[in-house]
Amino acid sequence: MGVSALFVLYLNSFYFKINPIWPLVSSPVPIISIFLCYLLIIWVGPKLMAKRQPVYLKPVLIVYNFGMVCLSAYMFYEGGLHHFCTCTNHCSNLSEFLAAVCWWFYFSKVIELSDTIFFILRKKNSQLTFLHVYHHATMIFNWWAGVKYVAGGQSFLIGLINSLVHVVMYLYYGLAALGPSMTKYLWWKRHLTSLQLVSLQFFIVTIHTTYNLFADCDFPDSMNTVVLAYSISLIVLFSNFYYRRPLFSHAHPSPLHLLGSRHMIELRSQHVSFHYSLLWTDMC
Repeated sequence: MGVSALFVLYLNSFYFKINPIWPLVSSPVPIISIFLCYLLIIWVGPKLMAKRQPVYLKPVLIVYNFGMVCLSAYMFYEGGLHHFCTCTNHCSNLSEFLAAVCWWFYFSKVIELSDTIFFILRKKNSQLTFLHVYHHATMIFNWWAGVKYVAGGQSFLIGLINSLVHVVMYLYYGLAALGPSMTKYLWWKRHLTSLQLVSLQFFIVTIHTTYNLFADCDFPDSMNTVVLAYSISLIVLFSNFYYRRPLFSHAHPSPLHLLGSRHMIELRSQHVSFHYSLLWTDMC
């Protein structure tokens, strides 16, 4: 029996399993199928769009972005700022309630795969970076495991922070998608990346997870270790991005833009951020 099979048996033996009637949870097959389709779209999509005009998606983007605002606001409101440590079994009504919120967050990560499809249809291929694909692909698997085995308040901390950031982020995208008439109302765009940096969501999760490795908390250490490793990987990737893309680069044009070197601009385009980085991602 393989290591992965043993690990699944270990989880099934010791951890809380969520209600199997919830969609995309009872078996890993659906989410693996979605993941494979996602990779296929990333590989085939740009080729199919190469000789076509960008697809006009303004109405779709307006509905999508404001829909994500509502969903993110709902998850943040329902999740609330609950306990620093919450059990992951049916030990309380609060735990069961937060397990349901965790499922909605997991489902939102599946929906957000649409971001990549929109990039491809609008021929924004420079946005299809390793960071973008890594983040989207890994989040759906992480949250599948989280919802199936350890759903609850402890698991939802990163979802709580991320939902708040996404309320503001998708609100900006939705307003921007309405057209140039909204530009004068979007003066606060430059503060969005600051919001992400100030929230330091992955650093908070890292500290929170490390704390629970040593605290008397009813949450599996093995899952804490997985979350910690994943958070560190995102910190490394984000730090690499921000190192290459200084926060205030939008206020002070770099020599690459001033020189107008086509070759250098193409090199810079390889490091364009995915949708999280609001200063440089064009979703409108």
